[in-house]
Amino acid sequence: MANIAELTALIEPEAKALGFELVRVAMFGGKSDPTLQVMAERPDTGQLTIDDCAQLSRRLSDKFDALEEAGRDPIEHAYRLEVSSPGIDRPLTRLSDYVNWKGHDARVTLKQVTEKRKRIQGPIADVADDRITIDVKNHGPMTIGFDDVEDAKLVMTDALIAATQPLSADGADEIVEVEGTD
Repeated sequence: MANIAELTALIEPEAKALGFELVRVAMFGGKSDPTLQVMAERPDTGQLTIDDCAQLSRRLSDKFDALEEAGRDPIEHAYRLEVSSPGIDRPLTRLSDYVNWKGHDARVTLKQVTEKRKRIQGPIADVADDRITIDVKNHGPMTIGFDDVEDAKLVMTDALIAATQPLSADGADEIVEVEGTD
Protein backbone atom coordinates (compact mmCIF):
# COMPACT_ATOMS: atom_id res chain seq x y z
CA MET A 1 0.00 0.00 0.00
CA ALA A 2 1.18 3.52 -0.73
CA ASN A 3 2.60 5.62 2.09
CA ILE A 4 0.20 8.56 2.60
CA ALA A 5 2.80 10.72 4.39
CA GLU A 6 5.23 10.29 1.47
CA LEU A 7 2.50 10.99 -1.08
CA THR A 8 1.45 14.10 0.85
CA ALA A 9 5.06 15.33 0.86
CA LEU A 10 5.12 14.94 -2.95
CA ILE A 11 1.68 16.42 -3.59
CA GLU A 12 1.62 19.41 -1.22
CA PRO A 13 4.36 21.44 -2.98
CA GLU A 14 2.60 20.92 -6.32
CA ALA A 15 -0.71 22.18 -4.88
CA LYS A 16 1.01 25.16 -3.21
CA ALA A 17 2.75 26.07 -6.50
CA LEU A 18 -0.73 26.58 -7.97
CA GLY A 19 -1.87 28.63 -4.96
CA PHE A 20 -3.95 25.82 -3.44
CA GLU A 21 -3.98 24.37 0.07
CA LEU A 22 -4.03 20.62 0.45
CA VAL A 23 -7.03 19.35 2.42
CA ARG A 24 -6.56 15.58 2.26
CA VAL A 25 -4.62 12.81 0.53
CA ALA A 26 -6.10 9.31 0.80
CA MET A 27 -6.04 5.94 -0.95
CA PHE A 28 -9.37 4.14 -1.40
CA GLY A 29 -10.64 1.05 -3.17
CA GLY A 30 -8.10 -1.53 -2.04
CA LYS A 31 -6.42 -3.75 -4.64
CA SER A 32 -9.45 -4.11 -6.90
CA ASP A 33 -9.98 -0.42 -7.68
CA PRO A 34 -7.26 1.73 -6.05
CA THR A 35 -7.94 5.46 -6.13
CA LEU A 36 -5.59 8.21 -4.98
CA GLN A 37 -7.87 10.98 -3.75
CA VAL A 38 -6.45 14.49 -3.53
CA MET A 39 -8.63 17.23 -2.05
CA ALA A 40 -7.45 20.82 -2.28
CA GLU A 41 -8.93 24.30 -2.04
CA ARG A 42 -8.24 27.91 -2.81
CA PRO A 43 -7.55 29.62 0.53
CA ASP A 44 -9.85 32.53 -0.33
CA THR A 45 -12.89 30.45 -1.34
CA GLY A 46 -12.44 27.01 0.24
CA GLN A 47 -13.29 25.55 -3.17
CA LEU A 48 -11.75 24.57 -6.52
CA THR A 49 -13.22 25.04 -9.95
CA ILE A 50 -13.23 22.21 -12.48
CA ASP A 51 -10.37 23.97 -14.27
CA ASP A 52 -8.41 24.12 -10.98
CA CYS A 53 -8.94 20.38 -10.50
CA ALA A 54 -7.79 19.66 -14.06
CA GLN A 55 -4.71 21.85 -13.63
CA LEU A 56 -3.69 20.12 -10.39
CA SER A 57 -4.43 16.70 -11.85
CA ARG A 58 -2.19 17.34 -14.87
CA ARG A 59 0.58 18.69 -12.64
CA LEU A 60 0.43 15.63 -10.35
CA SER A 61 0.29 13.22 -13.28
CA ASP A 62 3.41 14.82 -14.79
CA LYS A 63 5.21 14.66 -11.43
CA PHE A 64 4.31 11.00 -10.85
CA ASP A 65 5.21 10.07 -14.46
CA ALA A 66 8.64 11.68 -14.02
CA LEU A 67 9.18 9.77 -10.77
CA GLU A 68 8.15 6.51 -12.45
CA GLU A 69 10.59 7.14 -15.33
CA ALA A 70 13.34 7.75 -12.75
CA GLY A 71 12.53 4.43 -11.07
CA ARG A 72 11.05 6.08 -7.97
CA ASP A 73 7.35 5.41 -8.49
CA PRO A 74 5.57 6.22 -5.18
CA ILE A 75 2.70 3.85 -6.04
CA GLU A 76 3.85 0.49 -7.39
CA HIS A 77 0.54 -0.52 -8.97
CA ALA A 78 -2.02 0.99 -11.33
CA TYR A 79 -4.43 3.44 -9.71
CA ARG A 80 -6.92 6.17 -10.53
CA LEU A 81 -6.14 9.79 -9.62
CA GLU A 82 -9.11 11.79 -8.30
CA VAL A 83 -8.61 15.51 -7.68
CA SER A 84 -11.49 17.41 -6.12
CA SER A 85 -12.67 20.28 -3.99
CA PRO A 86 -13.62 19.26 -0.43
CA GLY A 87 -17.31 19.99 -1.04
CA ILE A 88 -19.93 21.42 1.28
CA ASP A 89 -19.83 18.57 3.83
CA ARG A 90 -16.06 18.73 3.77
CA PRO A 91 -13.70 16.65 5.84
CA LEU A 92 -12.12 18.44 8.80
CA THR A 93 -8.45 17.48 8.54
CA ARG A 94 -6.63 20.51 9.96
CA LEU A 95 -7.12 22.36 13.24
CA SER A 96 -7.78 25.49 11.18
CA ASP A 97 -10.82 23.74 9.64
CA TYR A 98 -12.45 23.62 13.08
CA VAL A 99 -11.69 27.31 13.63
CA ASN A 100 -13.05 28.27 10.19
CA TRP A 101 -16.26 26.27 10.65
CA LYS A 102 -16.93 27.08 14.32
CA GLY A 103 -20.67 27.08 15.01
CA HIS A 104 -21.41 24.46 12.35
CA ASP A 105 -22.26 20.83 13.05
CA ALA A 106 -19.50 18.26 12.78
CA ARG A 107 -19.54 14.46 12.94
CA VAL A 108 -16.36 13.25 14.62
CA THR A 109 -15.09 9.68 14.96
CA LEU A 110 -12.59 9.30 17.79
CA LYS A 111 -9.55 7.04 17.79
CA GLN A 112 -10.61 5.63 21.17
CA VAL A 113 -13.81 5.53 23.17
CA THR A 114 -14.03 8.71 25.27
CA GLU A 115 -16.80 9.29 27.80
CA LYS A 116 -18.41 6.08 26.49
CA ARG A 117 -18.50 7.49 22.96
CA LYS A 118 -16.64 6.58 19.78
CA ARG A 119 -18.58 9.10 17.64
CA ILE A 120 -19.79 12.53 18.56
CA GLN A 121 -21.87 15.05 16.67
CA GLY A 122 -22.87 18.63 17.25
CA PRO A 123 -21.83 22.24 16.68
CA ILE A 124 -18.15 23.12 16.95
CA ALA A 125 -18.31 25.29 20.08
CA ASP A 126 -14.66 26.25 20.63
CA VAL A 127 -11.10 25.65 19.51
CA ALA A 128 -8.25 26.47 21.89
CA ASP A 129 -4.67 25.34 21.40
CA ASP A 130 -5.04 21.78 20.07
CA ARG A 131 -8.38 21.16 21.84
CA ILE A 132 -11.77 21.13 20.17
CA THR A 133 -15.08 21.48 22.01
CA ILE A 134 -18.16 19.96 20.39
CA ASP A 135 -21.59 20.65 21.89
CA VAL A 136 -22.69 17.02 21.64
CA LYS A 137 -26.41 16.56 21.15
CA ASN A 138 -28.15 14.99 24.17
CA HIS A 139 -24.87 15.12 26.12
CA GLY A 140 -23.46 18.64 26.38
CA PRO A 141 -20.04 20.12 25.62
CA MET A 142 -17.22 17.62 25.12
CA THR A 143 -13.60 18.71 24.67
CA ILE A 144 -11.22 16.46 22.79
CA GLY A 145 -7.66 16.75 21.56
CA PHE A 146 -7.09 17.23 17.85
CA ASP A 147 -4.85 14.14 17.99
CA ASP A 148 -7.83 12.12 19.33
CA VAL A 149 -9.74 12.56 16.05
CA GLU A 150 -9.72 9.62 13.64
CA ASP A 151 -12.07 11.18 11.09
CA ALA A 152 -14.33 14.24 10.98
CA LYS A 153 -16.53 16.09 8.55
CA LEU A 154 -19.12 18.83 8.49
CA VAL A 155 -22.76 17.79 8.62
CA MET A 156 -25.09 19.12 5.94
CA THR A 157 -27.47 21.60 7.56
CA ASP A 158 -29.45 24.60 6.35
CA ALA A 159 -26.96 26.86 8.18
CA LEU A 160 -24.03 25.23 6.37
CA ILE A 161 -25.75 25.57 3.01
CA ALA A 162 -26.44 29.25 3.72
CA ALA A 163 -22.80 29.81 4.74
CA THR A 164 -21.37 28.13 1.65
CA GLN A 165 -21.66 30.18 -1.48
CA PRO A 166 -20.88 28.77 -4.91
CA LEU A 167 -17.94 30.30 -6.79
CA SER A 168 -20.29 31.35 -9.56
CA ALA A 169 -23.95 30.84 -10.26
CA ASP A 170 -23.66 32.22 -13.81
CA GLY A 171 -25.80 30.16 -16.12
CA ALA A 172 -27.34 28.09 -13.33
CA ASP A 173 -30.84 29.21 -14.25
CA GLU A 174 -30.42 28.79 -18.01
CA ILE A 175 -32.12 25.91 -19.76
CA VAL A 176 -30.17 24.36 -22.60
CA GLU A 177 -32.22 22.33 -25.01
CA VAL A 178 -30.49 19.55 -26.89
CA GLU A 179 -32.01 17.98 -29.94
CA GLY A 180 -32.46 14.24 -29.57
CA THR A 181 -31.23 11.57 -31.95
CA ASP A 182 -34.41 9.55 -32.53
